[in-house]
Amino acid sequence: MNRFERQTNLRGLGIKGQNKLRNAAVLVVGAGGLGCPAMIYLAASGVGKIAILDGDRISVSNLNRQVLFGRGDEGQLKAEVAAKHLTDQYCDSEYLSLPFFLTSENAAEIMGDYDLILDCSDNFPTRYLINDTCVLLGKPFIQGAIYEDEGQVAVFNLSQKGQASCHYRDLYPEPPAAGLIPDCNKTGVLGVLPGVIGTLQASEAIKIITHRGISLADNILFVNLYSNENYLMEIRPKTDSRAKMPSDLEELRSWNYQIEPKTGMEVSWSVARNWLRNDPEKVVLIDVREPQETPRLNHPTSLSVPMSHIEKQQGKLEKYKRILFFCSSGQRSLLAANKMADQLKGCELYSIKGGISQSDSPINASEKWKRN
Repeated sequence: MNRFERQTNLRGLGIKGQNKLRNAAVLVVGAGGLGCPAMIYLAASGVGKIAILDGDRISVSNLNRQVLFGRGDEGQLKAEVAAKHLTDQYCDSEYLSLPFFLTSENAAEIMGDYDLILDCSDNFPTRYLINDTCVLLGKPFIQGAIYEDEGQVAVFNLSQKGQASCHYRDLYPEPPAAGLIPDCNKTGVLGVLPGVIGTLQASEAIKIITHRGISLADNILFVNLYSNENYLMEIRPKTDSRAKMPSDLEELRSWNYQIEPKTGMEVSWSVARNWLRNDPEKVVLIDVREPQETPRLNHPTSLSVPMSHIEKQQGKLEKYKRILFFCSSGQRSLLAANKMADQLKGCELYSIKGGISQSDSPINASEKWKRN
């Protein structure tokens, strides 16, 4: 029995689709919590060539989520161990180990050889470097990211029916300030979450390669395993987003993608409550979650402005002295504060640490605010 029999029996895939997978070349940037499950399912599906780019080494703390590795692999290079394990399990594909990090000097030369890029990185400099290189090369890429119990998957730079395609800078034009970047070493991560997001990245890759199904092109899927809430947000091209990136490959090679510290900070719910009591006319809470996300905050100075609409609300927000963004965990609110920094220069912008899921946050509407 052919190991792809169950797959080729699917409508719209068949032998033709399987051949497309066999002839595809995919680059996976990052062999960590996202990259490991993504690579396993790409290999299992029969993708012909998989390149693994990661200069990091395996540590014991990786093992709760980086499922290609075990205790005996500690200290070894992730890219080399991943290639070996995948070769042992699925020897009918070709695996290329690239045991170094992506840089502005090598990105174009490496990524130019592949049909599709999976961004399984864990840092913003690499995400923006992948985005800019793919846009300049005309390569589609699939981006995944996680924070605590939340994850997101998006397909960028995939042209469809002649329409302009979106890229990462259409969603987040510039990286967040260095002090606003969440660190999973401190916040923690459940190994299941990158497994889910990485598997979704592999699923999107298979759709794109085989031209089967509806991809996430120009959309971003948010997944919250803690609350079991998922939602889809549409992304639209922005005329000025290309101005934020290098104009050509030569300029790309000269760019420094390291994130420089900017102003901005997180505050606790207790600080937020004090500010709201002392100056209620000049302080506002902004909920950047989507309307369907719960629990909702019932407070007289709380406004619901989802991330997808936040830039359109500049005029309404300029009257406030302090703007306090919040979401489920604090991830999106950090991005919102940084995103609006240039538009609201006369305001103090903050993200509420931990979001509404924080144990001391006002989860139960106005009653908890009254008690405090």
